[in-house]
Amino acid sequence: MARYRGPKQKIARRFKEPIFGPSKALERKPHPPGQHGRNRRRKESDYSVQLKEKQKVKYTYGVLERQFRKIFDKAARKKGVTGENLLKFLEARLDNTVFRLGFARTRRQARQLVNHGHVMVNGRVLNIPSAQLRGGDIVAMRPKSRNLSLVADAMDRTRKAFPWLEVDRKLLQGKFLDYPNREDIPENIKEQLIVELYSK
Repeated sequence: MARYRGPKQKIARRFKEPIFGPSKALERKPHPPGQHGRNRRRKESDYSVQLKEKQKVKYTYGVLERQFRKIFDKAARKKGVTGENLLKFLEARLDNTVFRLGFARTRRQARQLVNHGHVMVNGRVLNIPSAQLRGGDIVAMRPKSRNLSLVADAMDRTRKAFPWLEVDRKLLQGKFLDYPNREDIPENIKEQLIVELYSK
């Protein structure tokens, strides 16, 4: 499965947000990358702002363009606010849920755990990071994978709880209760800009 493999910190500096996790590069160089990054003061067009927001969400959740468009179309067909539906579908991805449960420090790490068959959903191994979870699904680490050092390290570092998830830290499993409410999603995303971009 294709995914972005380029420099992470340049992307974080472009958006001026630690979208791949804590970043020392942002502290050292709080300006965009490139030789003109420090001095660029050109006013951005509406299209540029909207495109930038879409790119930020794609990098945040580790989704490529074609897959992102499919998720957006699905969100547009569903009843409710399209932008909120989009974020709910992104949050319901298996790799993102593994990250939110605290089994991995980053979404990239969570994606790798899923790809390598370390994660079970409802008692069966599922190695598709983009799999959509439904209310009541149980996500757990495989018994053989519970002693992985990276999982233990992630669990030690992660203490944040999310209202749409239940976590059992001892058994290394969690329950996806339902799609999250928009106000519960902590990412700094202006989803309406993405809707406006695709509405053109």
